[in-house]
Amino acid sequence: MAGIKEVASRAGLSVATVSRALSGKSNVSAASRRLAQEAARELGFVPSYHASSLASGRNHNIGLVVPNVQRWYFSSVLEGVSETLLDAGYDLTLYNVGEQPGRRSSILNDFLLRKRLDAVIAVALVLGEDEIGQLLAVHRPIVGIGGALPGASTIRIDDEGLAALATRHLIGLGHTRIAHITGDAELNRDFKLPQLRQKGFTGAMAAAGLTVRAEWQATADFTIQGAYAAGRRLLGSTAERPTAVFAASDEMAVGIMLAARDFGLQVPRDLSVVGIDGHDLAETFGLTTISQDPRGQGKLAAATALALLGGTGSDSDGGPAAGATATVQDQEYPTEFVIRNSTAVPPELAPPELSRQRP
Repeated sequence: MAGIKEVASRAGLSVATVSRALSGKSNVSAASRRLAQEAARELGFVPSYHASSLASGRNHNIGLVVPNVQRWYFSSVLEGVSETLLDAGYDLTLYNVGEQPGRRSSILNDFLLRKRLDAVIAVALVLGEDEIGQLLAVHRPIVGIGGALPGASTIRIDDEGLAALATRHLIGLGHTRIAHITGDAELNRDFKLPQLRQKGFTGAMAAAGLTVRAEWQATADFTIQGAYAAGRRLLGSTAERPTAVFAASDEMAVGIMLAARDFGLQVPRDLSVVGIDGHDLAETFGLTTISQDPRGQGKLAAATALALLGGTGSDSDGGPAAGATATVQDQEYPTEFVIRNSTAVPPELAPPELSRQRP
């Protein structure tokens, strides 16, 4: 069987570069990685990851810790992380914490500290200073998605600012009777996402001199089913209905739209609805939303973790230099405001001919 020297000769690369390329390290250019992989395939060379791990002290395995993999956002992040790590030759170990906080402790104290993983990506989880300190002490990079983690690289969106933007969109259309559906207490446990989005809503309302009415504030569990039930209470239990709803997630926005249908309300003729997420269902339902691209966040998180492991300089083959150090950084992920047909001017401002039309 051919050895790594033969692969290097066939690829026209140094042995060190071929070793880095085939071991999945990020500090190799895409062109060099492709040449090395093609040469190895042609020669039937299969690298020994066990030997590589012993030599490098790495397992070529990165852990992804999520609260609930069944939710759309987390499964989309998983897809992006998995795709990037697979392309880099790394394995992925998924830890679904669920509703048992003790699981997170065992992950951090067992799998990570016993060096079964090279790095960890934590999604929508707050790690304490002692937990972060433990990981950094054993030189295990941390990448957080969803909020700040002191000493760790993070990827986030401006939840408060985006919620204010969505609310101002409704206000700009002329709405003054605006309701808000937010997450329940359980969803505020870690990065306080519902709390941040609610703060953006109330801030935008206050800036416009509008009243936030208690009876128009509803809570749900960020699911269609939960928001549907909350929407029926919101739209059916008050003498005066809101003309618009800002939902803290797209799934909850869809639930509100389904509840509105039960009362014979037309969206957007009788009720405007806006969400945040960029969920796959948003286009189907014609939902105005702010897309945050969780799959792209996952890809960036994985690339960030690989960079922290492998460096970000430049080698003679045009790739990152071995031994270079990637810096810890806080990255705000770009979003897109997508206006569809779920929002319009309120009924009292619509032209008479438009008011008579059925969408």
